[in-house]
Amino acid sequence: MSTSPTPSEREATDREAKQKEAAEQAALPYKWTQTIQDVDITASIPANIKGRDLDVKLTKTALRVAIRGQEPIIDGAFPHPIIPDESTWTLETIPSGKEVTIHLDKANKMEWWAHVVTSAPKIDTSKITPENSKLSDLDGETRSMVEKMMYDQRQKGMGRPSSDEEKKMEMLEKFKRQHPEMDFSNAKMG
Repeated sequence: MSTSPTPSEREATDREAKQKEAAEQAALPYKWTQTIQDVDITASIPANIKGRDLDVKLTKTALRVAIRGQEPIIDGAFPHPIIPDESTWTLETIPSGKEVTIHLDKANKMEWWAHVVTSAPKIDTSKITPENSKLSDLDGETRSMVEKMMYDQRQKGMGRPSSDEEKKMEMLEKFKRQHPEMDFSNAKMG
C-alpha cells in the first residue's frame, strides 16, 4: 500500500513550511529579494545614523554590515560568490528613518540563493517562480543560446530536426551537389 501523502496533506505540509520560512525570514534584521542575476538587501536603521557611522565590508565571498560599536546587522559568508566591483551599498532616507540598501551582483547568473549569508535560515529555492524575463534583457551569447534551445524545443515538438541536425543535413546536401559522381543511395543519417 502506498504511503505517499495525499494532495491535501502535501498542500498542508507546503503551507506549514512556507509559514515557517516566512517567520524565519521576517525575524531577520534585514529584508532581501533576488533575481537569477542579483540579490538586493535592505535594513532599516535609526534616522540619526550617517554613512560614516556604518561599517560595511563587501568582498567576493562575504558581507558585513554594522553600525559602528554595535552588533552586526549582517555578518557572514555568501552561499555563492559575487562580483564585488559590480556590487554596491547606499544609505537612503525613508519616511520611517534610514535604510541601508545593498545590491549584490551574482558571479553565477544561473543559480538561486537559499539565503544571503550561510548563517541565516534557508528558503526553499525549488518554490521560486522567476519573473518572466525578456530575451532582450540577456547578453548576446546567452540570448543566442536560449533562442537556439527554444527553436530546437519547438522543432522537437513538431517532430522536426534540431538546428544541429539541420546543419548536418545541409552539409550533406552541399557535399552531394559538389560530388555528383558519388552514389549516396545507401547512405544512412544517424
